[in-house]
Amino acid sequence: MASISANPQPINRKSQPQNLLDFNEILSEEAFRRMISIERKRSERSQRPFVLLLIDTGRGQSGDKQARVLLDMLSALQGATRETDITGWYTTNSVAGVMFTEIVLDNDNKEALSTILSRIGALLREKLDTDQFSRVKFSFHVFPDDWDSQDPERPSNPTLYPDLEKRQQSNRLGRATKRMIDVLGSLSLLALLSPVFLAIAVAVKLTSEGPVLFRQKRIGEYGTPFTFLKFRSMCTDNDSSQHKEYVRQLIAGQAAKQPTDGNGEGVFKLTNDPRITPVGSFLRRTSLDELPQFLNVLRGEMSLVGPRPPVPYEVEAYATWHRRRLLEAKPGITGLWQVGGRSRVGFDDMVRLDLRYARNCSPWLDLKILMQTPKAVIAGNGAC
Repeated sequence: MASISANPQPINRKSQPQNLLDFNEILSEEAFRRMISIERKRSERSQRPFVLLLIDTGRGQSGDKQARVLLDMLSALQGATRETDITGWYTTNSVAGVMFTEIVLDNDNKEALSTILSRIGALLREKLDTDQFSRVKFSFHVFPDDWDSQDPERPSNPTLYPDLEKRQQSNRLGRATKRMIDVLGSLSLLALLSPVFLAIAVAVKLTSEGPVLFRQKRIGEYGTPFTFLKFRSMCTDNDSSQHKEYVRQLIAGQAAKQPTDGNGEGVFKLTNDPRITPVGSFLRRTSLDELPQFLNVLRGEMSLVGPRPPVPYEVEAYATWHRRRLLEAKPGITGLWQVGGRSRVGFDDMVRLDLRYARNCSPWLDLKILMQTPKAVIAGNGAC
C-alpha cells in the first residue's frame, strides 16, 4: 500500500490572517503554475513523484461570501501543510492548489491520497458550514502521470502542464502560420508528386503480396494515438519482436550501432532486416516510403516539421523526460533530427534535438529545416 514519508505537520503562526492579502505564503497564479513546471523537471531528474491537490470552492456564491470561504479555506490549508509543501492559486481566487513534495508513493496511491484528503477535509469542515463545504471539489494529480492510451482526446493530464497551455496561447499566430504552411505545403506536394505516388504503388503491388499502404498506430501530440501511413516496405504478417527489443535497448542506452554499406560509421537502427522487401529497401533508403504522411499532415495529426511519432511500445520504454518530445511539439515528417543527426545519433541526443526544436519553433525555422531536408535525403546519412 502507498504511504507518505512524513505526516504533514501544521505550521505554527503567531496570528491568523484577516484578509486574502495577508496570506503572503500563497503564491500567485503565475508563480504557482511556474512552480509546477519547475517541480516536474525536478521530479524527472530525481524520480521522486509529487502530488498536486486542487481545491475548487465553486463560483455560485456572492462576492463577500466567496471571500469568506476563500479566507477560511486558506487558513485551513496553512494548518494542514508542511513548510516544504507549496501552496498557491491555480486559478486566482477560485481554485487553490497544494504541491506535496518529497513524498513516497508505491504502486497503489490510494492510501497516501486518502491520508492527505482526510487531514485537509477535516480542517475545512471546521472552518466551513455544511453548504460551503458541499460546494468544495477536490482533485488529485500525481506526477509522473500515467498516460491513458484509451483516452481518444489527450492521454496526458493537461492539469500538470499549465506552462504548455500558456505557451500555446501566447503563440497562436505562430501556430496558425505553421498550420497554414502544413496545409499548403502538403497539398502542393501531393499534387506535384502524384505520378511518383502512382509509380511506387504499382511497384509495391507487383513485387510483394499485401496492401500498398502500411497503417500503424503511432503516438502523436500529448500522447494521442493516430493511424500513421507509409508505403509498405516489409512483408506482411512479420514479427516485430526483434525491433521491439532493439528499441528497448536503444532507449536504455544499451544498443550498439549497426553496420551499413556506407562509410562504416554505423547507425542506431536495425540494418539488413529480413522483413524488408527489395523495393522497400530502396524506398527506405530514399525516404520515399514517407510520402503518404502528407495525408496525416492534412488531417492535422502531423506537421511537416516536428519530432518523429513513436510506436506505442517505444513510449512504454520512455524515461519521464523523454515524454516531453510529444508534449511540446506536434510530430512531423522531417525535423532537426533528420537534417542534423538522423540514426547516427543516440536516442537521448535525438530527444534533445526535438526539445531544442520545440523551444525555438517558428515558421522561419520550419522553412529552414524544409529547405535542408532534400539535401539530407539525397545524402542518405542514417537511412537504411
